[in-house]
Amino acid sequence: MKPATRYAKSGSINIAYQVFGTGSIDLVYIPGWVSNIDLMWACPSLSYFLKELGKICRVILFDKRGTGLSDRISELSTLEERMDDLRAVMDAVGSEKSILFGHSEGGSVSALFAATYPQRTISLIAFGIFAKRRYSPDYPWAPTDQQRQKVYDMIENSWGSGDMELETLAPSRADDTQFMDWLAQYFRSGASPSAAMVLTRMNTLVDIVDILGMVRVPTLIMQRRQDIDVKIEEGRFISEKIPDSTLVEMEGSDHLFWAGDSQEVLDCMKAFILQNQVHPHGDKRLTAVLVAKIRRENPTSSPEGSFRQAISKFRGKLSHLDEERLVATFEGPSKAVHCGLELMDLATNPQRGLAICIHMLETASEEPVANWGEAQAWTDAMWEQGLPGQLLITQTAKHLLAGTGLTISPSLHTLKTTNWQPQALFRVTDGIASATGSSQHGTSWSESFLEGVIQCIHTHLDNEQFGLNMLADELSMSGRQLQRKLKAVSNKSPSQLISSVRLHRAKELLLSQKYVVSEIAFLTGFSNPSYFSKCFKKEFGISPSSLISQY
Repeated sequence: MKPATRYAKSGSINIAYQVFGTGSIDLVYIPGWVSNIDLMWACPSLSYFLKELGKICRVILFDKRGTGLSDRISELSTLEERMDDLRAVMDAVGSEKSILFGHSEGGSVSALFAATYPQRTISLIAFGIFAKRRYSPDYPWAPTDQQRQKVYDMIENSWGSGDMELETLAPSRADDTQFMDWLAQYFRSGASPSAAMVLTRMNTLVDIVDILGMVRVPTLIMQRRQDIDVKIEEGRFISEKIPDSTLVEMEGSDHLFWAGDSQEVLDCMKAFILQNQVHPHGDKRLTAVLVAKIRRENPTSSPEGSFRQAISKFRGKLSHLDEERLVATFEGPSKAVHCGLELMDLATNPQRGLAICIHMLETASEEPVANWGEAQAWTDAMWEQGLPGQLLITQTAKHLLAGTGLTISPSLHTLKTTNWQPQALFRVTDGIASATGSSQHGTSWSESFLEGVIQCIHTHLDNEQFGLNMLADELSMSGRQLQRKLKAVSNKSPSQLISSVRLHRAKELLLSQKYVVSEIAFLTGFSNPSYFSKCFKKEFGISPSSLISQY
């Protein structure tokens, strides 16, 4: 008998969920791409699998926002919002701690939740999961942008017709007409074409590589060796990154755990669940840490009350506040960044008042900063790195901000500590990224292309001769092709973009107060300081010397 469907409120969004089973331990199933908790029961093999789990667990099913029976959304959802949905469902059913069972894309949210809320996670079970969905040299198993574009084209052109090449997800059932008809119906009822496109684009931006080492709960990873959709190497990579995790490699090519030898998956899960019912969580958890450098214009002014109110608004905790430094912790980077933007607005003069840096760290958030150990070294470095009027985030934080719609652009700055690898820093700003149209919600191709162009310009920043032809050569394309592509994604010509990047870097250097105006002009590719000042005033409405005097 199918369980009753109920709804939990996650903010203003209704999240559909079902609860069943006679076990004494809770297990939440976090599905992959799209789902429909009602139609799950129409598939005999999936229904059997879930009922077997229900014999040893109280099983909690839900459709993530935008899919199945939950409220539809028109915008990208963030990983933090997905975690909020999971917490809302657990709260609604009175589940204080649960096993998380993440399948495919659901594994990313499961791993992030386990690292962020270890006190609510008994253990983590994952099947066919990935750490990122875009090719990079250090993660070569992910699809290329061209391969992802084929998926976008399939959704746009074939979603309604049913010709969705679903056989690749369950090759062993490819000739089972009844199963394949159900699977096509399951996906179509799980999301409309536009919703499926939104979810797929969000998945393309997912990157949890940097947080895998912060998952501290017992973890079981199951992966099929011939899986076409998610490669076995991805399971091995993730298992190596998560401390003390167990990887079980299985024969077969089905990406769906209820296809192929599903009994092997079920037996493996049962054994793991029964062995890991009690797990004392440690004091540390994954936390978004915001560090602000405060420069008071008026020593008698005290924005402490406003700061505390803003931090509370975004569910943060104030860990430290003195005349020069503010440290606050948040459940995720999106809340931290939006709080940071509000703090910048509260500063009486944003150009001089605050410099903010945000990073993802393992902290004992109830402890004072002085007791954070290694994390304190990061906060010190973040405070030193802060630039007046700027909100900087690390690459680790950036990777978790998919779907936020924030404007994020590369920075030449890095965050360094003695014992750890440097972290690239990015700007959340209304500056060059806004002018060029680069944003987190843009298409993956345009975002990647524009980031590459801007980074190339930064590399040759002090070369006055660097222009269209040299930039085109660096990017291995013709000048005309470069002009056409840049116009499409930024509405700027190459020369306009190069000049804008130079000037925004110059502004950073001016605010750092480490160089005089003439030195900054040469460092950013201007041989004539007077011409530099003229261009700077045209770009920002203020001369370099006036900006320095304001500071």
